[in-house]
Amino acid sequence: MDDMDLSWHELASCWDSHDFGAAHDWLGERWNHLIQTRPGGHDDPDARFLQGVAFAALAFHFSRNRNQEGARLLLDDALEVLWDYLPSHRGLRVAPMMESLRALQPLLAGIAPDAPCPMEPFSCRPLVYEDTP
Repeated sequence: MDDMDLSWHELASCWDSHDFGAAHDWLGERWNHLIQTRPGGHDDPDARFLQGVAFAALAFHFSRNRNQEGARLLLDDALEVLWDYLPSHRGLRVAPMMESLRALQPLLAGIAPDAPCPMEPFSCRPLVYEDTP
């Protein structure tokens, strides 16, 4: 994103260590900047992409923190948004994120809303990216 600093390695540090709350905060800060500074606001393609990745981060965060209902909802939202950005956007590969979401999706079906994370030990594909200057 040419009008702001976007270093995927910062996001990858949170994502790859499974600190999805911090990943969501990182994404939210940049998303908020975009919707306030770009003419398209919420409809800006980069903002929408960051929102999809944030949905994915929250789905993992919720599942790991016993909010399976929230995880299911955000997982579905993430898959819907990220589909439009395959195979990559701004250097961030989308398929590995979607593969991780799809691995969790059937495990969430039919479990109690406050059940422990059904994916233990927790597994998520690392972020695959090319840093943009």
